[in-house]
Amino acid sequence: MMADSKTIKPRSGSILISEPYLGDPNFERSVILLCSHEEEGSFGLVLNRPSNLHLSDVLDVFEDDFDMVLGVGGPVQYNTLHYIHRLADLPQAVKLNENLYWGGDFEVLRTMIDTGQVAKEDIRFFLGYSGWTPGQLQEEVDKNVWIVNNNAANKLFTLDTETLWRSILRQMGGKFKVLSNYPDDPRLN
Repeated sequence: MMADSKTIKPRSGSILISEPYLGDPNFERSVILLCSHEEEGSFGLVLNRPSNLHLSDVLDVFEDDFDMVLGVGGPVQYNTLHYIHRLADLPQAVKLNENLYWGGDFEVLRTMIDTGQVAKEDIRFFLGYSGWTPGQLQEEVDKNVWIVNNNAANKLFTLDTETLWRSILRQMGGKFKVLSNYPDDPRLN
């Protein structure tokens, strides 16, 4: 039997899956990669909210064949660019999980992309981020706002962004699989 989401503590590298009845349009049916969870607060990136912008709309440093849709990392500082990747050799990158990293030296990243050392499938870019003040995220977990999964981060690059929320819940099994079928609007059920 799967552990109740209250018994699983969030940590850097955790996946936060919003409860289906959250009601907050910023986080409804969202999947967030928790990049930092410290006493000072928490920082994460929404993984399944595409923006209307492409990388080429905010940077003119990459080749056209490397262009991609930017994700909306969250409602905080929408004018900032963040990235997660599978590049173990990128200096200053923060290891979140096996084969999953956050950030790193952007100038080195640009060089690696320009010289063909990075595949598009190995990196994702986001505008803005999601943030929590000290203790806020744990309070939300305790109130069943978030389901915490500490075993799904290594699957993020292999699952379809559009169905990510449902896919991760289904893979968790049990009551979570049932939640994955919760209708977008229960009044239409």
